[in-house]
Amino acid sequence: MPFDVHGALLVAVVAGVTALIRFLPFVVFGGGRSTPRFIVYLAGVLPCAIMAMLVVYCLRGVDLFSAPHGLPELIACAAVVALHLWKKNTLLSVAAGTALYMTLVQVVFV
Repeated sequence: MPFDVHGALLVAVVAGVTALIRFLPFVVFGGGRSTPRFIVYLAGVLPCAIMAMLVVYCLRGVDLFSAPHGLPELIACAAVVALHLWKKNTLLSVAAGTALYMTLVQVVFV
């Protein structure tokens, strides 16, 4: 099997950029300097904003005027919210909601 130079370079560039993005905040804000208030503010607000954007993106194609009228999406979203309020585990909530949604659209609302 011949060595794929293009593929190896591609993987190396992707790994390098990923490492740079991960370590850049430590380099920029390291050395005893305090983190600017704006960055601390963004760190507190962006996770919720990103999750809200993902919810809007996922639900943008729901047709409320034809069967099943968005019922699988509503049930799955309610399950995600209820499970998250109960267990406070984002990964569990999203995984269970996804599994429930897939079960609903492939088995129940066929």
